[in-house]
Amino acid sequence: MDQIPQKRVVTLIASATEIVSALGCADWLVGRSHECDFPSQVSKLPVLTEPKFKVEGSSLEIDKRVKAIVEEGLSVYRVHADELDSVSPDVIVTQDQCEVCAVSLPDVEQAVCEITNSDARVVSLRPDALNDVWTDIAKVADALDITARGDELIGSLKARMSALAEDAKTLGARPRIACVEWIEPLMSGGNWMPELVEMAGGDNLFGEAGKHSPWMEWEQIRDADPDVILVMPCGFGIARTLEEMPLMAAREGWADLKAVKDDRVIVADGNQYFNRPGPRLAESLEIMAEVCHPGHFDFGHEGTGWVRFGG
Repeated sequence: MDQIPQKRVVTLIASATEIVSALGCADWLVGRSHECDFPSQVSKLPVLTEPKFKVEGSSLEIDKRVKAIVEEGLSVYRVHADELDSVSPDVIVTQDQCEVCAVSLPDVEQAVCEITNSDARVVSLRPDALNDVWTDIAKVADALDITARGDELIGSLKARMSALAEDAKTLGARPRIACVEWIEPLMSGGNWMPELVEMAGGDNLFGEAGKHSPWMEWEQIRDADPDVILVMPCGFGIARTLEEMPLMAAREGWADLKAVKDDRVIVADGNQYFNRPGPRLAESLEIMAEVCHPGHFDFGHEGTGWVRFGG
């Protein structure tokens, strides 16, 4: 691999950590956010952020805590400026797409003003749709002076996902899918989720490509009677989502839904896959394909990336 001057990189959103690692620069990382956990070796890095709310409890309790903070005009997360200063970063990667997903750009800019190396370059990502993810990968690669590696990674991911999409086009029926990104209150999947559904050979029922995930009412799901219900709450793994699924199963009309009767209620690991706009959206598409067309696609993700909910 090409030899270039190594930079000291801090990533304050999990997808950025994965992007830097996929670019072959995992050993350049000197600090991370509290949510960065992939690849596994990043767990040894200093943690430079923390949430201002308790992350334990139900989705409803978490929603109330976050909304209370936001309504007061406060930031949801805290950046530890002193610890950031101690790792002397050359490049800091953050985001300005979602104020409740990770530390915000203003938080980072304020922290940078307080550190010795105030010349650190701040790179902010804003992935609203799939093409934005490719733009963000290129942006990170450019900041690290490895533009060619970025182009190679983007090309590889696009080719992999396009091949799957072309295969899906040859299939007949397109299942109607309801993607649920939060359980209580209900939120549908937006941003890149509708694109993944389309590429995997399904028809997306709620949420628009390139737009933030919208709140929704249970009656919308009940009235649409989807073929598949895919539940992948933001920040939740499979086990935690399964703990909350009885809340959905207790809703009026649940047992009458086609997806329930056909055993096509799927719980996926939203935290590791669908909610991270980085290289593993390729695996997310594979999971979506397995969910849409289980008789045709099998990439081996069942049991780890997704499970059936039979409640």
